Amino acid sequence: MEMCFRWFGKDDPVRLDYIRQIPGVKGIVSAVYDVPAGQAWPLASLLTLKNTVEAASLKLSVIESIPVHEDIKLGAPDRDKFIDAFIESLKAVGRAGLGTVCYNFMPVFDWLRTELAMQRPDGSAVLSYSHKELDSMDPSGGELELPGWDSSYTKEELQKLMTGFKALGKEGLWKNLEYFLKAVVPEAEAAGVKLAIHPDDPPWPVFGLPRIITDKAAMERLLKIVDSPYNGLTLCTGSLGVSPDNKLADMAESFASLGRINFVHCRNVKITGYRSFEESAHLSEDGSLDMVGIMASLYGAGYDGPMRPDHGRMIWGEEGRPGYGLYDRALGAVYINGIWDALKKSSLKQGC
Repeated sequence: MEMCFRWFGKDDPVRLDYIRQIPGVKGIVSAVYDVPAGQAWPLASLLTLKNTVEAASLKLSVIESIPVHEDIKLGAPDRDKFIDAFIESLKAVGRAGLGTVCYNFMPVFDWLRTELAMQRPDGSAVLSYSHKELDSMDPSGGELELPGWDSSYTKEELQKLMTGFKALGKEGLWKNLEYFLKAVVPEAEAAGVKLAIHPDDPPWPVFGLPRIITDKAAMERLLKIVDSPYNGLTLCTGSLGVSPDNKLADMAESFASLGRINFVHCRNVKITGYRSFEESAHLSEDGSLDMVGIMASLYGAGYDGPMRPDHGRMIWGEEGRPGYGLYDRALGAVYINGIWDALKKSSLKQGC
């Protein structure tokens, strides 16, 4: 396993030289942030990013994410030109010597939360979600703006997109994902770049929009569309774990043993009610997920790819990008590495 850390580029208040000081962190997860969705990434931009990371004695391990244009998801008449641009970006990633790309297929909105700084009893601030509260929000009224996704749509553009996806429905979105994968995966394989789709976050419909990468059955369906190790998964424990029906240790073992998990987001969440949750420290006892059990399943199935701590609490007076502060994610990385080290040592001892 290669422990990594998300970095949002030169404007990220979390500096690379700070990340380098986290024990066990070797890799960086980042992207090209100044190219609009639907345009191909220049190789020069990727090489600049790679060189910046390597100058800090770290490795650029994962690209997260190359955006999938909404017209691809909608199956619009012009989708092929946007698929071609995505493929050109993949080829540039391959030429830059980078091997993994995380992406998602969520319509209109990326990950969603209803509060960015919910105060917990210990004084920390976390991201939280209430489906009841979300239903009372107007997505076209500017109430939703989260780090990591595009909020640049006009009210009219947003309404048009939402109308289109509601009409498309779940099976229509699956059909368009299949079209995309059949075009893209062979090119990714030729470029030597493993794709890792991120599950929907949260894993249920929002604002009447379909969401499809939500559970084990959906992931099995996706992997069958193109049966290739280059058509793989991002196992995000937090995104999937907010649904009690998702058994994370089983999913980790099943997909890792098939060699189809290409990236792992590791974090804990505390389920607080029906389709309601708050994010927590990575420690098992702080949330609803058995982090040790999940790591044991990954380790036992031979997972050896990139992994990063995911959203963290804002602690010790830190200010910055909600969910992406330095301190709690650093604690998460060390905690996960501790579990992994213990599993490795235990395995070696049993083999003696």
